[in-house]
Amino acid sequence: MRLVFVSNYINHHQMPVSLELARLCGLHGGDYAFVQTEPMEQERVAMGWGDDLEKPEFVRDYWEDEKGCQEIIDRADAVIFGGCEEERYMRTRLETGAPVWRYSEPLYKTGRYKWVSPRGLIKKYHDHTRYRKSRVYLLCAGAYVAGDFRLVGAYGGKRFRYGYFPAFRQQDTETLMADKDHGCDGKLRLLWAARMIDWKHPETALHVAAALRKRGVDFRLDMIGGGAMAGQMRELAGALGVTEQVAFMGYRNPEETRRYMEKAHIFLATSDRQEGWGAVVNEAMNSGCALIAGEGMGAAPYLIRHGKNGYLFNHRQPGQAAELAARLAGDTGLCRRLGTAAYETVRTLWNPRVAAERLYACIEAELKGEEIPVYEEGPLSRDTVCL
Repeated sequence: MRLVFVSNYINHHQMPVSLELARLCGLHGGDYAFVQTEPMEQERVAMGWGDDLEKPEFVRDYWEDEKGCQEIIDRADAVIFGGCEEERYMRTRLETGAPVWRYSEPLYKTGRYKWVSPRGLIKKYHDHTRYRKSRVYLLCAGAYVAGDFRLVGAYGGKRFRYGYFPAFRQQDTETLMADKDHGCDGKLRLLWAARMIDWKHPETALHVAAALRKRGVDFRLDMIGGGAMAGQMRELAGALGVTEQVAFMGYRNPEETRRYMEKAHIFLATSDRQEGWGAVVNEAMNSGCALIAGEGMGAAPYLIRHGKNGYLFNHRQPGQAAELAARLAGDTGLCRRLGTAAYETVRTLWNPRVAAERLYACIEAELKGEEIPVYEEGPLSRDTVCL
């Protein structure tokens, strides 16, 4: 199989699956390429997204060799396409009916009321709906993707759960949980990590801290990240009286952030629906954290079973997050059980190897004209719920 992944750029959320797909193609005598359509933004570079990210031989830069990259795309047996707005890369494939597996976050992150826009519907018809009977399939990078595409009548019966898959770290859970308690001086350790911008709601983490302080909980909250709201958050911490309990860490690269996760008991993921996926959910679960996540984050309803391997809350009601944090603070056994179950969810299901193997199997079956495998849960299971 000649398989090509076309996206804006490769990063630490895409690399693990790409390495697995390259391995699978190699095992079966095929070829794999990842075509980047643009350089990484400077903001992402400043956040450390490019740190220690070696460029494998299978990565191609479209802006360096437009003709060669377009030939790779057009001649591939199958193409995975997503992460960029420009449709021209797929024009030939779509016109000739060649297989395309679209990879998409939600269409309407700021509200589904926008779907009624006549101009928007025309574009959605041109890009998506008219291919509903073609060999075009949808990989849903988030729990709200299928519902958005249902509104525009696209990919019915061909919508699959997918997402982003940071590198999985195999760990002994007993050791992982013991390390969280080691050196914490009996304090409950909470972590928040994201850009400090409005729709990621860093203020929710501070309100959780204030609620825990009011209840007399001995804790520390580390907040990793910077951004437009960083100064405002420092002021809010002072106003809420939690300056001594909260540490503003600034930006940390992905590797450093994972180390903080492995030390944290609770991870707060507070974004709203504008967070199409939220790879911190995968990473925190892999790190054995008891996760309290906003249900609007695309990854959260896919990965979290409320009360079993984490908690979901309504981002419009930050008091819910505070109550859940207080519940965990009062029951260390529960905190540990949720963290262990979260780790197992990633180990057994939501990891790069499972995602790549299932995707490869589905693409291979489609190319052979066979029935696409049916998975009951996890990556490549059919998304028929349409939240």
